[in-house]
Amino acid sequence: MSFFQQARFYTTAGDWTSLPPDQGLEIAFAGRSNAGKSSAINLLTQQSRLAYTSKTPGRTQHINFFDLGEGRFLVDLPGYGYAQVPLAVKRHWQQFLSDYLVSRQSLKGLVLLMDIRHPLTPLDTQLLQWYLPRGKPLVILLTKCDKLARGPRLAALRAIQQALHLLTGALPLEVIPFSSLSREGLEAAQQAIQTLFSPPALNLTADPNAHP
Repeated sequence: MSFFQQARFYTTAGDWTSLPPDQGLEIAFAGRSNAGKSSAINLLTQQSRLAYTSKTPGRTQHINFFDLGEGRFLVDLPGYGYAQVPLAVKRHWQQFLSDYLVSRQSLKGLVLLMDIRHPLTPLDTQLLQWYLPRGKPLVILLTKCDKLARGPRLAALRAIQQALHLLTGALPLEVIPFSSLSREGLEAAQQAIQTLFSPPALNLTADPNAHP
């Protein structure tokens, strides 16, 4: 899809003061280290080296912005939960991530990536607790789905959907099994993420039965 293929690296930010201006439309990608976030971004954009994939999970310490044109950005958030780094650095990442999810006005939607075999870790749940009060839409990519056979995959999908329903309530939500290796879920993920940039228009037609 040309919408994603035009993505280009824009800038990187290591703290709140170095973020680009808070304007335009941003869709952020979040996930535990080693959940396959960078590989997913590369597949979605059909660019093998757009997002940096490290052999050492948790090494990415910045928020990276990729420009899609017309004021639209994909935002690659630091992975969480694995890096062997000093406690002070981990606390900085945690605060930076929390501030971005809670306060960034340009953030219009979130793509949360979770390994389908190890979903909804305590850190995933913590991230959702930061984000959910904003009431903005959410897409879940269950990565590495090629690692499970069809039966276990469907069972895992149902269990995760039920658990997410308890967490998110009525929040708009889409859950997509995804594999960067087999390319399963690619088209569905592209469509869902593109919709985050262009949500359906609200029906503003007056209801004659509505009370003033």
